[in-house]
Amino acid sequence: MDNLKSFLTQVLSGVASQYADIRVEESDDTDIVYRGRELDDIGRSFERGGCLRVFHNGNWGTASFNQIDEKLADLARDVAAAVEAMPPKNENLGTMPALTESVTVPDADDPRKVPLDEKHALIKHYNDILLKTAGITTTMSAYSDTFRRVSFLSSENRFITQESVYTGFVCRAVARDGTNVQDYHDTFGKTAGFSSLVNREPMVERIAKVALDLLKAEPVVAGKYDVIIDQELAGVFAHEAFGHLSEADFLAANERLRELMKVGNKYGVDELSIVDDGTMPGERGSFRYDDEGTAAERTELIKEGRIAGHLHDRQSARLMGEKPTGNARAVSYSYAPIVRMSNTYIESRGYNIEDMLDSVERGLYVCGSRGGMTELESFTFSSQYARLIEHGRQTTMLRDVTLSGNVFETLKNIEMIGDDLVMFGGLGGCGKNGQGPLPVGLGAPHLLIRNVVIGGK
Repeated sequence: MDNLKSFLTQVLSGVASQYADIRVEESDDTDIVYRGRELDDIGRSFERGGCLRVFHNGNWGTASFNQIDEKLADLARDVAAAVEAMPPKNENLGTMPALTESVTVPDADDPRKVPLDEKHALIKHYNDILLKTAGITTTMSAYSDTFRRVSFLSSENRFITQESVYTGFVCRAVARDGTNVQDYHDTFGKTAGFSSLVNREPMVERIAKVALDLLKAEPVVAGKYDVIIDQELAGVFAHEAFGHLSEADFLAANERLRELMKVGNKYGVDELSIVDDGTMPGERGSFRYDDEGTAAERTELIKEGRIAGHLHDRQSARLMGEKPTGNARAVSYSYAPIVRMSNTYIESRGYNIEDMLDSVERGLYVCGSRGGMTELESFTFSSQYARLIEHGRQTTMLRDVTLSGNVFETLKNIEMIGDDLVMFGGLGGCGKNGQGPLPVGLGAPHLLIRNVVIGGK
């Protein structure tokens, strides 16, 4: 590592600018995919490359590269010259102190030490559980792991070498009854080793059961309902509908949104708190340092129902007069970092699920997420399924359930917050500005929300 630091220091030494940094990344990935009974893909890949950034007079210049050799010094000078030629802006980054640190992964968590046939055997075993379930017609099961080492050096003499791992799998079951075709999927994954994925048979068996149950489910009737949403969908709501509004690069470019997201604005009950925390041990979106070399931290986005903070990189923090939060992240060396979430969740409070059910005369218990879309403060999400609530009891299973509304009005309509926070990771991740999937975590306890608009038949 001393040789790498010396080499990168030479590269940056020829750059005449206010600030520069360089990031070198090595990644080792394994992917295995089954589609039905067929092994569709199995293999291991290795990639190495980097990203160079130069900041001067309010402008950024960026270049990615795959060759790590003496030509990088020429590339750095070329990028610096291009930035020098740009019209100046009245923007700055502030400064950070010098630092040298190395973050390593425990040997027990290194997926490279697990033989490929052992990984193959695990995902085949889970796929076979689905295929052997009567009524399941086909499947998709995928295993993935990544070991990544990133070395970062800035012109402020911050040199950080950081290792990370991700391991996870996803299983999908498709059930059919004549022309009625239904499917259900679930995924699991953490910043932990291969051993975290074993003994997940109950999860896989549940995937098959829910897919079969959906064959008998009825389409939901559209209308306004009192709704209990489970931890996964509540976590998706926290991430998609609110978390993205907290990313300060959006705020810096939108005056109306800045006013809506002004610190102190009241949008929820006093019990409501939403947090983004990159320091949570083992979670999918956890890391020690972001891709600008800023330490990850816990940031309160909503506290006691009021806007409490925003997510920043160094530039947005300077623009808004706030401090960097360690949320400058890039999906790979091919991209410059932008403001991204880490692990975003709603904090637990005092109600249990039975309290919530007892307070609903007629409504819906809505579970899981099939994705959705957001447009500033408006959102639409599709759930995996729901159950009708009648007089405090769950009854008929329902499908084709979508939830839509205004995020700020929905926050005000949260009436009960559960005591059962669960964090989710798994394969996939977050997309933004063409960068995805970025590993993130999300979570929440159960929520009871009044007067939610539900789309259906």
